Amino acid sequence: MNLPNKLTVFRVILIPFFVFFMQPGWGQTGRYIALAIFIVASLTDLLDGKIARKYNLVTNFGKLMDPLADKLLVCTAIICLMDLRLLPAIVVIIIIAREFIISAFRLIAASNQVVIAAGWWGKFKTTFQMLMIIALLLHFDTPGYQYLEYGLMIIATALTIISLMDYLIKNKDVLKDQN
Repeated sequence: MNLPNKLTVFRVILIPFFVFFMQPGWGQTGRYIALAIFIVASLTDLLDGKIARKYNLVTNFGKLMDPLADKLLVCTAIICLMDLRLLPAIVVIIIIAREFIISAFRLIAASNQVVIAAGWWGKFKTTFQMLMIIALLLHFDTPGYQYLEYGLMIIATALTIISLMDYLIKNKDVLKDQN
């Protein structure tokens, strides 16, 4: 197993620890520990792709597991934040629905031996989702900071919808080949 794949596996291993420290009994201290875990996990996402491309270490395992690890990390975090009433359910539903739709679309494409690369809208979406999660984990109870949180929620949600539409429009031909 190469380094990028180890980083991807490490990101998945960090998820249960993130959830553990997000439990209400840990309070604000737990959220800060969860924040540190989330940032480390997010950085592995950045690193594994850069290393894989730079050193030509792209593998089928990485192509499958890297996006899955990202989805697991983000979906876990937003569900925990919703449970703490820091993120509205509608935002969580939109983000998770988008991930299910894209995953289904990729499965259809794969069954036709078509590989669909991630687009720039998806990268922006992931970046803003992660920034939103970080801001919500910090969660300062001041009006100015709450505007920042709401702004990031709006941007992350809008990019989630835009990236879905972009993905479906660019890859609509994948569905034409289905019986």
